Amino acid sequence: MIPAEHRYSHVAIVLHWVIAALIVSNVILAWSVDELPDGWVRPVIDTHKSIGITVLGLALMRLLWRAGHRPPPLPAAYPRWERIAAHLGHAALYVLIVALPVSGWMHDSAWKDAPTHPMQWFHLFDWPRIGPIMRLDPDTKEIMHTRFGRIHTWFGYALYALLAIHVGAALKHQLIDKEPELQRMKF
Repeated sequence: MIPAEHRYSHVAIVLHWVIAALIVSNVILAWSVDELPDGWVRPVIDTHKSIGITVLGLALMRLLWRAGHRPPPLPAAYPRWERIAAHLGHAALYVLIVALPVSGWMHDSAWKDAPTHPMQWFHLFDWPRIGPIMRLDPDTKEIMHTRFGRIHTWFGYALYALLAIHVGAALKHQLIDKEPELQRMKF
């Protein structure tokens, strides 16, 4: 058991793992949509959007929590370059975890059929689209829909890469360096 001052708070741990599970779920939905029967496509896309908005809200909560609650220090055994890389990697993860759902929301707001297909959060209530984007003229909106879609896709690829590095680094510290890295983020 590692000392409490070297562990993340319970709130940070819950937010970390819930966000991680939702991101993995959304990746699975995004990758599977092209293989699904036509009748499933719209419900899967709607679920993907709802999960994305949920991730955005939880990520903002996590950032607010972190602003008031310092994370535990990295183990003293980590070399300086690894500490710097960890801080830069976490900052980039936060940026992408916020930017990815925002870019998806922008992409959806520029969708030509948005006015006739309300965006809903898990079919519980309507989620607003971004008004200035919705009010663009149809030709500009179509161009922006394509651009926002590309941005959303590239943010996704960047997040996949950073998540692979993040998980790989945690496993390297746990399994090779024999540091109790995973215990810092364990319930």
